[in-house]
Amino acid sequence: MTAVGDIGGPTPDRRAVISVLRRLRSPEGQRAPLPLWAELRAMGDVVPAPWGGYFVTGFEACSQVLRGRNWLVPDIAWQERGPDPERWESLATREMSHVLSRLNAPAHTCQRRALGNLFDRRTLERMQPEVEEHVRHLLDDLDTTLRVHGEADFVTIVGEQLPVRTVGHWLGIPAEDHAHILDITHRQVHAQELLPTGSELAVSAEATRLLRTYFTDLVRQRRARPGNDVVSGWIRHWDAELPGDREAADRLLYYLTMFLTIASLETSATLLSVAVWLLLEDPARWDWLRRHPEHIDAAVDEALRYDPPIHLNTRIAADDTVLAGVPIARDSMVHVLYGAANHDPRRNENPHAFDILRPGAHLTFGGGAHYCLGAALARLEARTLLTQMLDRFPGLKSAAAPTYAPRMVFRRLTSLKVTT
Repeated sequence: MTAVGDIGGPTPDRRAVISVLRRLRSPEGQRAPLPLWAELRAMGDVVPAPWGGYFVTGFEACSQVLRGRNWLVPDIAWQERGPDPERWESLATREMSHVLSRLNAPAHTCQRRALGNLFDRRTLERMQPEVEEHVRHLLDDLDTTLRVHGEADFVTIVGEQLPVRTVGHWLGIPAEDHAHILDITHRQVHAQELLPTGSELAVSAEATRLLRTYFTDLVRQRRARPGNDVVSGWIRHWDAELPGDREAADRLLYYLTMFLTIASLETSATLLSVAVWLLLEDPARWDWLRRHPEHIDAAVDEALRYDPPIHLNTRIAADDTVLAGVPIARDSMVHVLYGAANHDPRRNENPHAFDILRPGAHLTFGGGAHYCLGAALARLEARTLLTQMLDRFPGLKSAAAPTYAPRMVFRRLTSLKVTT
C-alpha cells in the first residue's frame, strides 16, 4: 500500500454531497459553480460519492491521481470485472470505451507513441495562418451581425465555429459537413456524463451511430484516395503496424478520428467562450488586456484555471492505497474535480479572483500519460482569437450573462450575447 497525502477529516453527510451535485447541474450552479466547489472541498480532499467511489477536490491529491502510474482510466477490462457491468452496456458508453482517453498501457502507450507530439512547434507554425484566417472570417460574421442587429451570440457565431473549422481543416472534413459534426458531437457527449439518464443515453446512442457512420466513411474515402493529410498518414502507419489486418487498422482509425474531433470541439469551444465572457464580465479587464496584449497567454491560462472546460475526470486505483488520509481499495473509482482543485487556496492564493497576472497553476489539461493531446492547439486558437478581437472590438461588451447546458463533465456555454 502506498500513501498519498495525510489530510484527514470527518466523513461528510451523504445528503450534503447529493445536494451539492444537484445544485451543480442546476442553471444557478452552472452559472456560479465556485461556491459549490468550495462546499465539496470543505468536506475534505477526498469525499465519498453517494453511489460508491470518491470525489477528489484538493489540488495536490488531484495532481497525484492524474500523474501517478498507479491510477488507471476505467477501461473495458475494469468495467467487465466490476460489480455492475451492465452500467456500461449502453451503445454510446461502450463505444467511448475504445477511444484513446479510455485506454491503459500497453494499448494507450502504443497509440500515443504512434501519434507523437500532434501539435509540436512546427505543426502549429504551419497551422497558424489557417487559424488566423478562420478567425478573421468569423469576426467578419460577428461584426456584420452586430451592425445589423445591435447584438450577437458569440457562442454560435464564433466560439463553436472556430474549433470545428480548425480541426475540420486539419482532418480534411468538408466545410459543408461541419454543422452536422457539431450537432451530433453535442448530442453524443451525454454518454460521458457522470450519471446520464436513460433519455440522455438514447440521444447519445443515436448520435454515436451517426458519428460511427461518418468517420468510418471518412477513413474509407481517405484510404481510396490517399494524400498528404494527417488521416492518410495514420492509414499508412497502421497498415504497416497491422499488416494483413486492414479491418483492425480501420477500426482503430475510426476511433482515433472520432475521439480527436469530439475532444477538440467540446473543450476548445468552451475555452473560447469562457475566456471572452470572463474578460467582458468586468469591462476594465477587456480594456486592460487590449492595452497589454503581451499578457494574452496569461489570460488564457487564467481562464483555464478559473472555469475549466471539463469539470470532472475519472480514474481507478490500480492497487490498495491511501489518498489524502483516506484508504482507497484497489479498483475503486475516484473522480478528479478540476474546478475544485484549481480553486484550492493552498495552491492558488485568493482563488476566486480572476487575476491575469496570477503566478499560480492549474490542472485543466490533466497530467501524466493522459495529458491533453490538443493543449497547444487550444492555446493557439484562444491566443489568435483574443489578439484579433481585442484589436477589432475595443468597445465590446456583454449584453447578458451566458447560459449553460446542464452538464457535470463537459462544460458548455449555449449562448453568450455581446454588443458594442
